Amino acid sequence: MPTLIPPTSRSHLRQIGQSKSKGFTLVELVTVIIVLGVLVLGVSSFLIFGTRIFIDATSVVQVMSQSRFAIERMTRDIRNAVPNSIRVANGSRANGSAWQCIEMMPIIASASYIDIPLAPAAKADTATVMPSTGTAPLAAGQSLLVYPLSPSDVYVATTNTEGKLFTIDAIGTNPTNDLTVDFVRPVRFEMASPRQRYFAVQEAVSYCFEQVTTELSLLKRYSGYGFNNPVNQPSPDNMGNGVLMAENIVNTIGSNSPITYTPGTLKNNAMVHLNPLFDVQGQSFQYHHQVQVINVP
Repeated sequence: MPTLIPPTSRSHLRQIGQSKSKGFTLVELVTVIIVLGVLVLGVSSFLIFGTRIFIDATSVVQVMSQSRFAIERMTRDIRNAVPNSIRVANGSRANGSAWQCIEMMPIIASASYIDIPLAPAAKADTATVMPSTGTAPLAAGQSLLVYPLSPSDVYVATTNTEGKLFTIDAIGTNPTNDLTVDFVRPVRFEMASPRQRYFAVQEAVSYCFEQVTTELSLLKRYSGYGFNNPVNQPSPDNMGNGVLMAENIVNTIGSNSPITYTPGTLKNNAMVHLNPLFDVQGQSFQYHHQVQVINVP
């Protein structure tokens, strides 16, 4: 006679069977793993692509900001240069790398002179000038420059007794609040300025585009070197350690030089053309910047 299973026991057995059927099969696990792998690969590719775009954009912005700062600094120094003191030279090093430099003499102070020893009068060791209209005052160690007409009048030794540039030994005042300039020795200026203008100078400044490789150049600013050669403009190797101003410059110095200088005439002021070409992450941009030299002797 068959054994009868109570209804409550049948229900319990069905629950046991259902609990045993819960879970994932091997095919389901493999499918999930494949789907998750595809998702991770897609997300990682998206993150890598986004990071690469961010790095490239940051590099471009950094080079553009650096180049704008360099151009603005050059513009400020050029506009503050002594008239007829700008000169441009090209050269190359022993390893064949080329360079191009623009040199200028910044004005520390400027005003009108009242009484200076002028040819053909006798030499004297003092002069009377008006106080500077600029922020920097006249001081010992600076040089007094009158009526420069060419770079040879500016980049000369100050040990001469007749010329246009002489070292200041001391500064004093007189009852009319004008300044008394004492020179190291009796001197005589060659020519008078039509507007009786003088310039106080101390050191020259140069900006040099220097090739690092055949395709890339960098821009450096030099100061604190000697300026006593009226003919030969110094090379970057003779200026000490320069300050890095900009990188990623791809101008070919000689055929596509970044600097062009147009000397002034009786009708037009001198003009400096700055055309540096930058390349970063495959993107190129070039400046076409003109700076007018507004100062006159």
